[in-house]
Amino acid sequence: MAAPTAAGKVTGSKSADRPIRVAKKRDLPFPLNIYQTAVGKKWVMAVTGVILLGFVLFHMFGNIKLYLGVIEHDGERLYDIDIYAEGLRELLTPIFPRTWLLWLLRGGLIVAFGLHIHSAYTLTRMNAVVNRQYQSKRDWLAANFASRSMRVTGIIVGLYLLFHLADLTWGWIPGYDWERGQVQANVVNSMSNPVVAIIYIVANVLLAVHIFHGAYSMFQSLGINNPRYNSVRRNLATALAVIILVGNVSFPIAVLAGIIDYDPNLVSA
Repeated sequence: MAAPTAAGKVTGSKSADRPIRVAKKRDLPFPLNIYQTAVGKKWVMAVTGVILLGFVLFHMFGNIKLYLGVIEHDGERLYDIDIYAEGLRELLTPIFPRTWLLWLLRGGLIVAFGLHIHSAYTLTRMNAVVNRQYQSKRDWLAANFASRSMRVTGIIVGLYLLFHLADLTWGWIPGYDWERGQVQANVVNSMSNPVVAIIYIVANVLLAVHIFHGAYSMFQSLGINNPRYNSVRRNLATALAVIILVGNVSFPIAVLAGIIDYDPNLVSA
């Protein structure tokens, strides 16, 4: 410990000798100025996290239709997941033109995803500015692996999202004949490749780690933080992470095991 001087000041500590002062940026108009604060950024991260978590859950439950195979629909035999995908394009028609509501939802997700990334990045920058004066080594007494790896898992999940879109939405990944609207065939043909299946499995493990800490900490960001409820928060975060992990990882494993398959001869018009 540094010794006090005759004047009562502590010497030998750079952080004590030089108070941390961060240059203040020009305030934006209300309510945008709230986002300039750390609290505002954490609120945005939490709210957008809830939106993105809802999408991940909805997407996973919808994909369970991959297990149902071919069903009768309007006098035709079609794969249930293909009917589901077409139903998403027909949401609230004829109130909305075909695919309009779907694109509105996609637009909202894109905005939420962008704000989630931006709030995380700017919070990281703020923390770096505040902490750069401290030279002591971090001991991570109150942090677990999930919390320490949030930035890394977030980046990997973002890259995985781009791969997932390129693979099954845009058809850019070579190795199989991608067909628009043929969800069952595209999923089976893509994940039959063990390399692609491993990418999906590893990425979804990291997604579950990211969701576990994100779901646990978002309550604190929203001001819902009480020691009496911490066990409930942890159990809820664990349940969400496990459900999403088991559901999403089951798809590539089921394809490799032949449980989820595709047979064009079973489809009839």
